[in-house]
Order: sequence, then C-alpha cells, then structure tokens
Amino acid sequence: MLNNQTLQKLRAMKLTGMADALEQQLTQPATHDDLSFEERLAMLVDREETHRKNSKTTRLIRAAKLKQRALPEDIDYAHPRGLKKQQIADLLSCQWIQQHHNVLMTGPTGCGKTWLACALGMQACRQGLSVRYFRSSRLMADLTIAHADGRYALLIKQLAKVDLLILDDWGLEKLNLGQRNDLLEIMEDRHGLKSTLITGQLPIDQWHKAIGDVTLADAILDRLVHNAHKIKLDGDSMRKAMKMMEEGSS
Repeated sequence: MLNNQTLQKLRAMKLTGMADALEQQLTQPATHDDLSFEERLAMLVDREETHRKNSKTTRLIRAAKLKQRALPEDIDYAHPRGLKKQQIADLLSCQWIQQHHNVLMTGPTGCGKTWLACALGMQACRQGLSVRYFRSSRLMADLTIAHADGRYALLIKQLAKVDLLILDDWGLEKLNLGQRNDLLEIMEDRHGLKSTLITGQLPIDQWHKAIGDVTLADAILDRLVHNAHKIKLDGDSMRKAMKMMEEGSS
C-alpha cells in the first residue's frame, strides 16, 4: 500500500521517470535487493533526468517543424556532391550555434540541401537548443499577414529568441521593399546573439542582386555572411539517383 501511494505521489508531482524506475525496482527485487539505498536512489534520479531530457528533445523537435525528419547519423557522404565530412562533423557539434555563427548552404536542386539543413536542426534539438524551420517564401508571407492582423511584433519577437532559425529555398523570388525591411529586422535582432541557417540554389555572390536594394542588401548580408560557415554542394541530383536505383531494383 505504501509503495502504491509513493508511486501515485511521484506521478502527481510529474516525476514520471522516478516513478517508472521505482516501479521497475519493485517488480524486479532480485535485481536491486543487493544495492544500497544510495545506489537505488541514484538510479531513480538518473532515470528522472533521462526522462526529462527525452521529453524536452521531443518538445523541441515538435516546435521546430522541420520539413523532413532527417537524422544526422543517416547523412550520405558517399554521393559525390562536395560534402566535406570534417566540416559536417564540426557543425554537428553545434559549437557554431553556441558561438552565434551562421551557415550558408548553396547548391543545385536535388542535392540534399533541405535534408542536410533538417539534420543539423535535429542535432540542435537533441542538444537542447530551440529550432524553427521555414521555407523562405512562407516566412515572408507569414510576416505580411502578421503586419495586417497585428501579430507582427509578436512574430518578430519569437523569431529573435529561437537559437537556430532555418530559412530554406532562399532567393527563389526577388524580395519587395516590405520583405527586405522585414528580413533586415530579423537579422538585426539575431546578429551576434543567435544563429541562422540559409539554403538556396543561388551562389552567395548573387544574393545581393536577389535582395534587390543595394543599401538593404549590404546591411542584411553583412549580418549574415561575415561569421558564416559556407557549404557549397554540387553534382547530380540525389533524387534522380535514388529514382534510378529504385527503378533498377524493380
């Protein structure tokens, strides 16, 4: 009876990991009877810590809204696209996010930019960092709507707080004046404080033209490029290669 009450109290206090560990100890006495009180207590605390870390990671992944559930351990280094294993290993450490650096990833369609960006986002979530993914055009549309319905200040504040902001498919459409101002606002808030990862088909030296205004382009790119890690991918489309493999095996 006393054990049941203790389990109920632990769950009521949301100490789910400790409750699960205690229940395991009670149902497997032969495994734990030889352990000291301190050892059994340490096991309960460790289980609770692990449970909380896993729960936090799950929440962060859900909030990130990554386009693809890409796992860092599944990164394909074999496909010839100019991917440097040491560079990716350094980025997977997430030190660049701790140092508030950026990542600029360019390459032709189908070379895996989005997947790789999501893998880096997933790794950041695993390390307890907040992430938010947007297609660039969708973010610009959301900001336009936010101006109209009064949510703009709140949205800008949310974007400023996230540890890693991923902007995918950058540069597909030329920005208008309002979008350029919005982008500058975002980059100004994040500069030196948070990290941004941008993917795009256009080479970085063409981003200035894609923004469309000399003064604003200088201001935006100054905040993005000077402390950025650059990944330039090339080669044939991975999607085409995978399709050919599937057709060949069928």
